[in-house]
Amino acid sequence: MLAAYAARTDPDDPLSALEIGERPAPAEREHWTTVDVRAASLNHHDLWSLRGVGLRGDRLPMILGTDAAGVAPDGREVVVHSVIGGASGHGVGPDEPRSLLSERYPGTLAEQVSVPTWNLVDKPAGLSFVEAACVPTAWLTAYRMLFTSGRATPGQRVLVQGAGGGVATAAVLLGAASGLEVWVTSRDEGRRARALELGAAGALAPGERLPAKADLVLETVGAATWAHSISALRPGGTVVVAGATSGDPDAAQLQRIFFLELSVVGVTMGSREDLVHLLALLDRTGLRPLVDATYPLARADAGLRRLADGAQFGKVVLEV
Repeated sequence: MLAAYAARTDPDDPLSALEIGERPAPAEREHWTTVDVRAASLNHHDLWSLRGVGLRGDRLPMILGTDAAGVAPDGREVVVHSVIGGASGHGVGPDEPRSLLSERYPGTLAEQVSVPTWNLVDKPAGLSFVEAACVPTAWLTAYRMLFTSGRATPGQRVLVQGAGGGVATAAVLLGAASGLEVWVTSRDEGRRARALELGAAGALAPGERLPAKADLVLETVGAATWAHSISALRPGGTVVVAGATSGDPDAAQLQRIFFLELSVVGVTMGSREDLVHLLALLDRTGLRPLVDATYPLARADAGLRRLADGAQFGKVVLEV
């Protein structure tokens, strides 16, 4: 089958480690199901894997990808929840550590992907395969950051660092649709304008002061925005962290955190239950993921290049 995979890793030139070609089809495995992939979206996780972060050399070559929507052997249209093992243990047993597809098991950037049957969620008929493929990583992470871990309620003020990425765009759309006052930051004036069009209440340059303190900050950038995230919170506020694309901050701001009794909460993806609730929300409200661009699977390199260059606003999706 055709697949996009990490043939090796290269921390300096990750795309040089990408190959697109034939890989073995998934083997039969008890309690697992092989899905015919119709669409798979790209994430920064794919680029980190090509750099060798979280992907050991003895697991190469490894098919990339954490997101997919497709068709099960019984004809069901499904969305793949890509968290394997950990607390659930379905299909792998309770002792296996948590991982994402493409870390221990082949990922979704292929014509087929095999996952524990428990990991399949019915795709709402109103969502296209391309739209549904955007949900399991970026949108699920944003949903969990806002509502499960961040416990946001209508009327609260939320700061989203780094407008334009998949998680940030999802957070703006989900937050605005749920009655939150969402503010975003971006170095790019065009991205700030796009965020306002999507429903953000305000858009700031990095480090610019909000007109009032935020109840919640969504942080995926790290070192470049951490000090601003902490200083933007009201006393008792919460920052939810789901990434650090610019690296770890040099100073944790511990004095401000303990003095103002701030909460710092970490998020990686979301639960299967979160995914079910998120898909239902999209189905019932008509809210849809913002798709930046689509490419055929054979042009996965072009899609990942767009992601690496930071040229996207919304999700980049491969169609199979």
